Amino acid sequence: MSSGLLLIEAFKEASSFLAAAGVQEPESNAELLLRHVLGLSGAEYLMALRDPFPAQHAPAWEEAIRRKAAGEPAQYITGEQEFYGLTFKVTPAVLIPRPETELLVEAIAAEGAKLWPGGAPRTADIGTGSGAIAAALKTLRPAWRIAAGDLSPDALALARENASRLGLEITFKQGNLLEPFAGEPLDIVVSNPPYIPAADIEELQPEVRDYEPRLALDGGPDGLAPYRVMMQQLQLLPAPPRLIGFELGMGQAGDVAELLREAGHWEEIMTIPDLAGIDRHVVGISRIS
Repeated sequence: MSSGLLLIEAFKEASSFLAAAGVQEPESNAELLLRHVLGLSGAEYLMALRDPFPAQHAPAWEEAIRRKAAGEPAQYITGEQEFYGLTFKVTPAVLIPRPETELLVEAIAAEGAKLWPGGAPRTADIGTGSGAIAAALKTLRPAWRIAAGDLSPDALALARENASRLGLEITFKQGNLLEPFAGEPLDIVVSNPPYIPAADIEELQPEVRDYEPRLALDGGPDGLAPYRVMMQQLQLLPAPPRLIGFELGMGQAGDVAELLREAGHWEEIMTIPDLAGIDRHVVGISRIS
């Protein structure tokens, strides 16, 4: 970084450097990292733009920009990501929560409230990662009994930490998809499982392909393996959940909806598009108790 810069000049210099390195959205990334390094809120950042860049933060700033230019996701550099108004700690052990997943949370919260008005349905978030879905549901529906599972011990430890920091009572279990819930009655199952076809992973953006955990990306040959396994694992439960919801990849909605229809447990199956109009979630509902 050039010496004697104002904050706004440091921001512009970093934005140009990131753009030249091929980083997408260089300005938003530069602002996010600058606010993180300086510990400034959005309003504080805007007020400080004409201030001199504090020299003591220069090494951390330069390191953050170098890491971003090399392709590392900004969320792993800052160590956090916001999801449904909550701040989650994130590390390379977990997938970074995406905004489109908030739509799945909203759908499950809304349909669950219709099925169990004022009740406390037993809910499991399968493949919880950072714990974002489980924590958001517990925040929206405090009376619900929320549990979360993940195959990765590191992911589960981070999800526990996030829940504790947010003051949320969530039960955590380690294991493959529904296996750790064998023998337990579940009213609601929600999952954002790995859904990228294995052969497509090398074509992903470098910051996803090279930094986010492959365990959370690889959905088998056609990306549908986790959904098939969960449909088979339903027999481990005393009864199928009355409400089930999945996030999925582009072009997978028809296949996942068909898996739910073939299972025969839900008389209503709906598909939910994301803000870009891509069918992103499939939800199965049984209104017969």
